[in-house]
Amino acid sequence: MSKGSALFIFSGLPGTGKTTLAKAVAKRVGGAYIRIDTIEQALRDLCAVDVEGEGYRLAYRVASDNLRAGLSVVADSCNPIELTRREWEGLALDAGVPYVNIEILCSDVQQHRDRVESRIADVAGLKLPTWSEVVSREYDPWTTERVVVDTAARSPAESEAELLSLLAARGFWENKVDVVPSG
Repeated sequence: MSKGSALFIFSGLPGTGKTTLAKAVAKRVGGAYIRIDTIEQALRDLCAVDVEGEGYRLAYRVASDNLRAGLSVVADSCNPIELTRREWEGLALDAGVPYVNIEILCSDVQQHRDRVESRIADVAGLKLPTWSEVVSREYDPWTTERVVVDTAARSPAESEAELLSLLAARGFWENKVDVVPSG
């Protein structure tokens, strides 16, 4: 699979390590990195709108353009509901490229809470969610196959190595020995 493009669909609650791992995969595949937080904040800043689903819809269009241009795309979003998960998959199917759903979670509730409460926004103007907002967020159970990485009690480098290994095992790059963390 390494010779063509693919869609890497990241999902998970804020504070799980999703963005760190999505950036690592984007670097590994040399693909386009599309982050919903960045798009939604830009819509707020530039268009003065209350963002609902517009960020996702804009991201789908940008991702589709990149996939059709032969680039891999790494989509970084909470992707909390069945509808958005199927829409990402539909993009890949329409472009004729393989895709993989990747769920990042942190099973240690206290560690997850600590991460959420100590985060610093890396998108200018972005208001990060509180712990209460994270745990009350709608998040549909999964009904399809996905790669799952639990970042609890692991360093970012350890989580990255596990994810890259899992993706290599699925054939997303041919050299399975060349799976080392970028950090």
